[in-house]
Amino acid sequence: MITTVWNWYWYKASRYGWGIIFSVGVIFGVVVWGGFNTFMEYTNTLEFCISCHEMEQKVFQEYKKTVHYSNPAGIRVVCSDCHVPKNWTDKLIRKIKASKELYHKLMGTIDTPEKFEAKRLELAESVWASMVASNSRECRNCHSYDAMDFAKQKRRAKEKMQEGMRENKTCIDCHKGIAHKLPDDYEDDD
Repeated sequence: MITTVWNWYWYKASRYGWGIIFSVGVIFGVVVWGGFNTFMEYTNTLEFCISCHEMEQKVFQEYKKTVHYSNPAGIRVVCSDCHVPKNWTDKLIRKIKASKELYHKLMGTIDTPEKFEAKRLELAESVWASMVASNSRECRNCHSYDAMDFAKQKRRAKEKMQEGMRENKTCIDCHKGIAHKLPDDYEDDD
């Protein structure tokens, strides 16, 4: 069977030239690229993110109590909105870095609530550092100083947001613990 297909293909290729080879290559490339992108987008879904019990039992339960999960506007932010860049190149880099998380999943680094709590500060600091490095890019996909109506904010929020804008702070400089519980051993500078 394979020999028959192989012989037919090379007969046609020699008869019609490299056009067939090129066409098959393009079709193959589109299928592979499409499959890769589809899988990459699937890994950005809430269902995928909470498919391991560590996330479902700990972080997801915390997130469900926040304004990012349920709010008057009915807008739900999912894990990838905060943890995965929108731009394709940055998204690919983040997915490559996520392979470290798969290694730790296989090794059982945080597979119990106790192990997770013991590593929570280290994990949080890693996420915070990446958010500072990107100038809270994922936060700014939804929140921007230009769109804020300071007149509708409470006094303290207005003062702090305007101070942050003047000092060019990133969102995570002030909003640690906005979607997840702060680590027990975290000490706030402010």
